[in-house]
Order: sequence, then structure tokens, then C-alpha cells
Amino acid sequence: MTSLSETQQKEQKSNIKLIVLAVVGLAIGVLLAFLLLSWLRPYSYHGMEITAETPVTNFELTGPGGESVRLIDFRDKVVLIYFGYTFCPDVCPATMVELNNALELLGNKADDVQVLMITLDPERDTYEQLESYVTHFNPTFMGLTGTEEELLTVTSPLGIFYEKHEGTPQTGYLIDHTATVAALDRNGRMRLIYPFGTTGEEIAEDMKHLLRD
Repeated sequence: MTSLSETQQKEQKSNIKLIVLAVVGLAIGVLLAFLLLSWLRPYSYHGMEITAETPVTNFELTGPGGESVRLIDFRDKVVLIYFGYTFCPDVCPATMVELNNALELLGNKADDVQVLMITLDPERDTYEQLESYVTHFNPTFMGLTGTEEELLTVTSPLGIFYEKHEGTPQTGYLIDHTATVAALDRNGRMRLIYPFGTTGEEIAEDMKHLLRD
């Protein structure tokens, strides 16, 4: 058996290099195409998307220090609204934890997001009680309360259900309620609804995209 000549060996090495370069080039091309398609493809939100053309109707409730707070005060921010109550034994604190996790993950971008918890229990939730409760989870969270009539003007248009029922001597009465979080964009339009159980990581990822709009 004859060995390859020096010229043939050089040609073989050259062919191998060309094949390697071709494979590497193909891999890079596929990766770039994937990245380009990922960038061009519309983002898929974790929350249920709402196509509202007009802003949510402005409302005015009582906030920290007993001061009046209007929804319109937060234009130019993304607003996350949750309806709950401070005596809630499970769903409300779990939701507050996830909202805090979301803001922590946003870092400096969290300055452009405002979390509002609107009570469904004005009988027990004074503005002092609410402020103490929400700031326990995050100092930027804001709790809002009002009269039954004022709260109905907010809950009814947004489809929020709540109903009081008897609890135990330890808990007092409890309130069954819609446990979703609503996300409003910088223009006050409803954009997303998050069901209970949505994680802070998922909310934070959505906020990054919503803040770019």
C-alpha cells in the first residue's frame, strides 16, 4: 500500500479545514437566524392579554395618610392593581409576595411600576391598616380604601366579584373575591390579567416588555 504524497496530504488537510469552516459557518448562520426570528416574533405574555382601546375609568380613593389618590396620578407608570383585604389568610399575602418578587427582579425598572392593593373590606381596613400591611411586603406598595359606594364604582367596571361570609371566632368574617392582578400600561389602558398563582418571575418578564411600549 502506497502512502499519500506530501501534496495529497496538504490537499486533504485543506479539504478538512474547508469542511470544518463550512460546518462552523452553517452553525453560526442557524444561530443568527434563530436569534433574528426570536427578536422579530411578537412577545407572548404570561398574563391574559386585554385589547382595551380606552383607559380604565379614573377613580379616587383614600390612600396613605388619609390623602386622596387618583388612578390618573400614575400615568406614565405601569400599574398593577390587586383587590384583596388585610385579614385574608392565604391568597392575598401570597399574591403580595409574588408582586414584591417581581419588583425586586426588575431592579431599577421597578421605579416605573406602581402596585396598588384596593381593599374589599373597608369595614376593617382603614388606610392606616392598609399602609402597615402593604409596606410590610414592599415599601413602595400602596393600599387604597374608600366607602362601599366608592369601591363599587371601581370594582363593578373591572368585573371584580367579592362576597362576605362567616369565618371562625379567630379569623372573623372572610371575603370570597376575585384573586386576579390587573396590569395597566403607561396610558392607563388595561393590558393584562394575571390569575392567582402567576409567579413574580413571569410578571417581571412581562413588565420589562410592557415598559417598552
